[in-house]
Amino acid sequence: MREFTLEFSERLGYDQISGARESVANTEQFPENDNQIAENQNFKYYVVVPSNVGDGLPDKRFSSAILLFHGLNERSWDKYRPWANYLADKTGKPVILFPISLHINRSPASWSNPREMQKLVNEHISKGGDAQDLSFFNYALSTRIAADPFRFYLAGRETVFNVSQLGNEIREGCHPLFDKDCKMDVFAYSIGALLSQVLFMSDPAGLFKESRLFMFCGGALFSEMNGSSKLIMDRRSFKMLNSYYREVFVKDNVEKRRVGDNIEDAFITHIGYELNKEKRVGFYKKNKDRIRIISLKKDTVIPTKGIKRALGGVYKSILTELDFPFKYSHEVPFPADGQKVNLVEKNFWFENVFSKAALFLGPA
Repeated sequence: MREFTLEFSERLGYDQISGARESVANTEQFPENDNQIAENQNFKYYVVVPSNVGDGLPDKRFSSAILLFHGLNERSWDKYRPWANYLADKTGKPVILFPISLHINRSPASWSNPREMQKLVNEHISKGGDAQDLSFFNYALSTRIAADPFRFYLAGRETVFNVSQLGNEIREGCHPLFDKDCKMDVFAYSIGALLSQVLFMSDPAGLFKESRLFMFCGGALFSEMNGSSKLIMDRRSFKMLNSYYREVFVKDNVEKRRVGDNIEDAFITHIGYELNKEKRVGFYKKNKDRIRIISLKKDTVIPTKGIKRALGGVYKSILTELDFPFKYSHEVPFPADGQKVNLVEKNFWFENVFSKAALFLGPA
């Protein structure tokens, strides 16, 4: 695998996002305002290039690329590098590993420090706090979401601006790897799929009019998701998140921090079944040839039925449900090798999923 490391400094939408963050509630455990997290504003992203590309910068800039969006509460790219490597080699396109706001290397290292987070978990339990699905892995996200669920949307909105800025930099001929006419397709997993749905529907920078989108374990309405998991969010925090977006955020003149633009409208369109239903169903019907989804039968976080409800009747030409013969989950679709997972079997199903993605996202 060959990988380039690049620097990103956010500018587009910065004033709007930082202004909104001034009103976001913090916690005793994490008193720092999100605006003070420097690594969220200036960070590294990575570009995995096909293995047949020689050392150093390529002689010719790439004319196409694949953006890869990760899941919620991810703190490392480790799970995704094999995915990116496969897609890069099979499509001949570089894959951009671009982190969502306040995730992976855009968050403080302490948030993913097991010892520090477990200490806070123990303190929470000793005070009689609800500990169902709470873990050192999800403590930071759970606590911060419970303090103010609005930060979930704000992080997604910030990432939309970031991706738009990246696209603008490419179109201006400022990127060392990509031609100014570079076409960007998307591979999105889990909550990254919701991000991509909002991006494709709102498309504030006009980047994705002809792009293709492949979603894996994603694509459901927000109301159909269940993020309660030791690897994602504790039960109490997810219930608060779910209730806030379904009962508060969507109501006019209730959440004063809403701005009423196309990004926000695209997000609301994917919250509940009846919200902008005709617009949503019409969007997927119109764009059915450039969107594909693979769901997993035993996925309880983003179930197939929730994806069908998002797409409407056109799901029959967009969605494929698979069921691996080994024990898997939404969070770990391809578990580590062991007695219960045969390496040959796992590789077969990995190939099954990603060969479909590569075929769809490959050269037009």
